Amino acid sequence: MKRFTITRRQIAVAGLATLLGACSIIPRGPEPVSRPVETPTPMPSATALPEDATHHRIALLVPLSGENGAVGQSIANAATMALLDTDAANLRITTYDTSADPRDAARRAIADGNKLILGPLMGENVGAVLAEARPGDVPLISFSNDAAIASPDVFVMGHIPEQSVRRSVQYARGQGARDFAVLAPDGEYGRRAEAALQAAVQSYGGRVIGAERYARGNTSIMSAADRLSRRGGYDTVLIADSPRLAQQAAGRVGGQGTRILGTELWSGEVAVTRTPALRGALFSAVSDNRYRRFVDSYEARFGGQPYRISTLGYDAVLLALRVAQDWRLGRDFPTGELRDDGGFLGLDGAFRFGRDGVVERSFEVREIRDGEVVIVDPAPARFDD
Repeated sequence: MKRFTITRRQIAVAGLATLLGACSIIPRGPEPVSRPVETPTPMPSATALPEDATHHRIALLVPLSGENGAVGQSIANAATMALLDTDAANLRITTYDTSADPRDAARRAIADGNKLILGPLMGENVGAVLAEARPGDVPLISFSNDAAIASPDVFVMGHIPEQSVRRSVQYARGQGARDFAVLAPDGEYGRRAEAALQAAVQSYGGRVIGAERYARGNTSIMSAADRLSRRGGYDTVLIADSPRLAQQAAGRVGGQGTRILGTELWSGEVAVTRTPALRGALFSAVSDNRYRRFVDSYEARFGGQPYRISTLGYDAVLLALRVAQDWRLGRDFPTGELRDDGGFLGLDGAFRFGRDGVVERSFEVREIRDGEVVIVDPAPARFDD
């Protein structure tokens, strides 16, 4: 197994000379075969990780090859940026490739003395990673958006679709919405979206009067929309799918006075602005204010655009750095510090972890108006409860 270290000199050559501390990203495992951008070629080291008593050791577990290799590399690049931007001289972050064997990646991470794991990317890999991490009392901050995997030592950091639906329903109720219906695709995402609508309406009032499911990949969404339209009786319809499919259904379920709700899948998609049937539609997402600056910086450093999810890698490093203020070297990671009711501020806005270990994010509400997306209810800057 080769070990690679990105040195300060190599980073400087790549235009990353803002690194002033003794922190590094150390890629582990086979070289990626698919990347969003080219990164500096690491110099091989013939020895294991150096012994030192001045850094908190943190493992980043992401795929660096295969189907999700480009996404994992983008997250790793973002983690590098966070170290550079903060001059985090007390953190040593090592990247382990999970594409071949997540459990083996976790085994090596624990053997190397890491006290915190950032990752894995896929919720389905959490069990394998936990099998190695839990005996060593090493917690995980996963990039998954599956709340079901959360536990006392697994924190879920991904953008939770249910929270987007809840925020939109809250706003729509304030605008007079009362009778809700939903078009949802077959599968896990559709089930979660429908359940989220039911839970949000129960919390904020109103009623859910109808739901129709459809299979993706054909015209069945239009048939489902027709069935829902014939039933009628609603004033608001959640279309829990991408803008491409939503625009096919919106004209069939919409009409005078009918509101259309979308999901976080609509964020950043210009297609939503090009369909007259989606004019006036609402959806909720995390704020993009800081993301735009992040993209500019990422492109300057790595020569290409990041994946939207890569902000999780950046914010995870900021989170670890914040906790490190009260984290004694050589001790277990203090998971209690993650449950700060006041929350944290990252590239995606304010966030905090609940008692269940699932992230709670601050969402803004957006409306589609005359060819543009307008923020109609900004994301709260802090948590007040």
